[in-house]
Amino acid sequence: MQREQISVFDMFKIGIGPSSSHTLGPWRAAQQFVALLAEQGALPLVVELKVLLYGSLAKTGKGHGTDIAILLGLSGDDPVTFEVDKISSKIAEITTGHKLMLGGIKEVSFHFDDDMLFLFTESLPFHPNAVTFQAFLSNGKAVSATFYSIGGGFVVKEGANASHKAEVDLPFPIDTAGDLLHWCLKTGLKISEVVAENEAAWRSEADTRAGTLQIFKVMTECMYRGCHTTGSLPGGLNVARRAFALNKRLMAGRSYSNYTEWVAAIRETGNSFQNILDWVSCFALAVNEENASFGRVVTAPTNGAAGVIPAVLQYFICYCDGFSEERIIQFMFTASEVGSIFKKGATISAAMGGCQAEIGVSSAMAAAALTEVLGGSQRQVLMAAEIAMEHHLGLTCDPIGGLVQVPCIERNTMGAIKAITATQLALQSNPDKAKVSLDAVVRTMWQTALDMNSKYKETSDGGLAINIPISLPEC
Repeated sequence: MQREQISVFDMFKIGIGPSSSHTLGPWRAAQQFVALLAEQGALPLVVELKVLLYGSLAKTGKGHGTDIAILLGLSGDDPVTFEVDKISSKIAEITTGHKLMLGGIKEVSFHFDDDMLFLFTESLPFHPNAVTFQAFLSNGKAVSATFYSIGGGFVVKEGANASHKAEVDLPFPIDTAGDLLHWCLKTGLKISEVVAENEAAWRSEADTRAGTLQIFKVMTECMYRGCHTTGSLPGGLNVARRAFALNKRLMAGRSYSNYTEWVAAIRETGNSFQNILDWVSCFALAVNEENASFGRVVTAPTNGAAGVIPAVLQYFICYCDGFSEERIIQFMFTASEVGSIFKKGATISAAMGGCQAEIGVSSAMAAAALTEVLGGSQRQVLMAAEIAMEHHLGLTCDPIGGLVQVPCIERNTMGAIKAITATQLALQSNPDKAKVSLDAVVRTMWQTALDMNSKYKETSDGGLAINIPISLPEC
């Protein structure tokens, strides 16, 4: 059986918010469907399209921008490069003109209310996030395909292998934390060094380094932009952005003109406990406010949890003298490996596992990464990840109004603080005396996910989503 092989660039994907499973995944699925039509020579023959959304994609799809992502994907646009400030005008053009330029080359009729179907009461068995595309051709034939968005921007076509990447000969095959620790102890390598060796099986060291630093650049640009943008979030809840005001208050009039100068100014504000707490919260809020506004973000491992890892990394840069490319790459490599262990052994999809699968996993990833770059042993790194997840077990996903805003944004601040706390606990502990292993927590998380009522899994059918009175405009 083929082992699931996950790269750094699988865990950290550049895309557009607000959701990796409901926005980025469906976007990629739409692109894959267009590619399928082209491969079969059917693209020039398409005269009509139908899009069927099932399960969680139907129930919270409009709040998560699923419909928008699919229309852009069908139009041939890419989430890595598409200009976010053109989203509204492009969607308006499609929905009011009732025309869609399929793959950017074939104009077809598309009436949103008739052709984008939200099947609220229907689910498909493989995964709650399912979408079926149907293309009707001028020769009377049709092409249909179903895709599952399984979390973190990962997409599986029905009937295809879960991994679209060609299998390579990894020097250190890893499925569990036990496997990872085995290789570390056998070779004496740090976790990040093990990751580096595996990445070399896919591409050159220079390409991996450049790609990782590009991921970091997008993260910091997102955070910086979020700290300098005011107003309210879209979607109808009228949630006010908070990072702008918090950044301004903490800066107390200090001047700067770019990210590097901003880091220096942050350091000047002091390192009191309260000040650090405020800044870490500010970092996380900034990223997820951008995410909620259809901004460019990085899955870490998902969009809904995109603020935790950047916030903890920014804490390391500002308060632990970690502003070097080597340390940043080390941080990212370690975080990605821990995330891949959770994906292989459990899930990173809130529609499958609740918010423990998003904020919990991101907190564990951040805790592990911070522990390594602060000098922790391999066992302490895994211990930190375990501590972070242990205290997120059972966390539900109950977005109010189906939007990735309340309580999602604040949860990123909680996950970041817990990650830092988990790191401190691990660094001050002897992991040989630990009672709980990371693998045990991964198993427990998956068992909890299986037992969790579906209304707490990104459906907006339970929790805060039904207990907070709101009135949203019709989408």
